[in-house]
Amino acid sequence: MFSRLPKLPADPLLGLIGLYRDDTNPNKVDLGVGVYRDEQGHTAIMTSVQKAQQIHLETEDSKTYIGPVGVPGFVNGIKSLVLGAQAQAVTDGRIAAIQTPGGCGALRVAAEFIHRLDKDMTVWVSDPTWANHVPLIRSAGLEIKSYPYFDAATGDVDYEKMDQQLAQLGPKDVVLLHGCCHNPTGADLSFEHWQRITERANQQGFLPFVDIAYQGLGDGLDDDVKGVRWLSENVKEMIIATSCSKNFGLYRERTGCLMVQAENKQQAEAMQTQVQDLARANYSMSPAYGGFLVDTILHNDALRAEWQQELANMATRVKALRAGLLEQINAQGIDKDFSFITRQKGMFSYLGINPEQVKRMREEFSIYMADSSRVNIAGLNTHCLEYVASSLKKVCG
Repeated sequence: MFSRLPKLPADPLLGLIGLYRDDTNPNKVDLGVGVYRDEQGHTAIMTSVQKAQQIHLETEDSKTYIGPVGVPGFVNGIKSLVLGAQAQAVTDGRIAAIQTPGGCGALRVAAEFIHRLDKDMTVWVSDPTWANHVPLIRSAGLEIKSYPYFDAATGDVDYEKMDQQLAQLGPKDVVLLHGCCHNPTGADLSFEHWQRITERANQQGFLPFVDIAYQGLGDGLDDDVKGVRWLSENVKEMIIATSCSKNFGLYRERTGCLMVQAENKQQAEAMQTQVQDLARANYSMSPAYGGFLVDTILHNDALRAEWQQELANMATRVKALRAGLLEQINAQGIDKDFSFITRQKGMFSYLGINPEQVKRMREEFSIYMADSSRVNIAGLNTHCLEYVASSLKKVCG
């Protein structure tokens, strides 16, 4: 029976891991896989997380199930972190929420929740979007279409084209938005854009669905979600999927949260039963460890302050790498405008070079990136900036 299924090709981005590992060039640079790395190229455990781990080790007294909601302190903490402690939807009890196995788990349960609302709903994603959005959502039985988003010529959001598409949507449509630090382009919606999207959602009746995986790695914890909070304050219903992989460094702990904002408390209580039922059918209970760590950090004043400073330092370093890369590119005199690099936010950027040039960067200079030319800015360090820029000069002519 198993012979009916063929061997699938390797994931192209994950395949770069093996190529990079086997490369013997001492100057090799990995700009492919989207994890934060420090100046030494290491994805270290945050000091605040290490301290939370010790606290948890000393206080945990049971390994019993934590229940379908997850760690309650984690769920409540994430609600406040994303929407604000005094958010009307939070204080009114309009948010149904569960802990999930990473942001992927939140996205998948959200997709099944949408399918349960109406199996004929269409989910609209940005062009381009994070590659895993498509299989996560489509495998729940939903149709996916894309709306214009990125202007490759300028490296910015093409909001007018995006708005033209949104103006054609209706109540059977869901619009997936990146909360901040757009993956893969780094081109973010402005606060004015969020205001206009909110107006469109209310006019057209489509359901906003926000994926936020990089809060704190752009302009700051509150500034990064200013638009998301505006949206929440001004629409009746929305969905939010969050991840703690990047801003807490909990990649392998698979720690995420799904929030469903309802029109009133009674509906939220009903939606709580729905998302818990979907979680039960998917994975039964979330892994507790990451949720306990985040709960500990968010509700310990000293640890929270330390975490916020560590996160701010990470964001500052990424901005400095953007500025440093642009400076080195300009010094090379490349006949292409790369100024968008410093306008974009978070860990990712599109360099705007073609697949053949990407191939040359890999084969001739051992600089690894996605075929789309998406690069992980956090994979750079101050020592390799000149090498990367000089290599770009050689492939760009």
